[in-house]
Amino acid sequence: MPGQFEPLPGGGAAVALDDVEISIIRSLAVQLLELIGPGPAEDASDDPLAELFAEGPSEPPSDPVLRRLFPDAYGDPEGTPQAREAEEQRAHSAEFRRYTENDLRAGKRDNALAVVRTLDALSSASAGEEGAVLKLSPEESQQWLRALNDLRLAIGSRLEIADEDDTDLLYRLPDEDPRKPMVMAYLWLGGLQESLVGTLMP
Repeated sequence: MPGQFEPLPGGGAAVALDDVEISIIRSLAVQLLELIGPGPAEDASDDPLAELFAEGPSEPPSDPVLRRLFPDAYGDPEGTPQAREAEEQRAHSAEFRRYTENDLRAGKRDNALAVVRTLDALSSASAGEEGAVLKLSPEESQQWLRALNDLRLAIGSRLEIADEDDTDLLYRLPDEDPRKPMVMAYLWLGGLQESLVGTLMP
């Protein structure tokens, strides 16, 4: 099963990873965590309702990767011909973002943390060996699937991939192109993601 997830009896998925692959995925997940940022500070009163009704940002992130991970809910105002419609879209998107982005960030943070934790547990269990077989529960498999998607979105944004035609161009990049390592990671993660989707389909 090298490089490809396979289903486990009773649910979940497994994949054989070598030390380099483990290191790459963990490093990318940690970078994603740093980009998403820490969660909001805990309320001094420990009031669960305070967190529930905490407002998030209303403006889109300035970083293009974060804009890709947390897009406007109501389309791109720049593409709307009528100024009034564009303004309405901005207002609706700001309102939606204010009440959803904190939860979305928390979910993406939890998924990336799950990747780091499962890889750390795998490394500890297989100390002294070269690589190991990662076995994920059904819940961990879903977290990995979402995290792999976020990692590909982040790398795709850095590579300025907008559609499938851009992906086709990646295969033709010369080896000396400085983007080549990032492209290889993007394509490899895509293969992992696709195989994981296949294992989780009924």
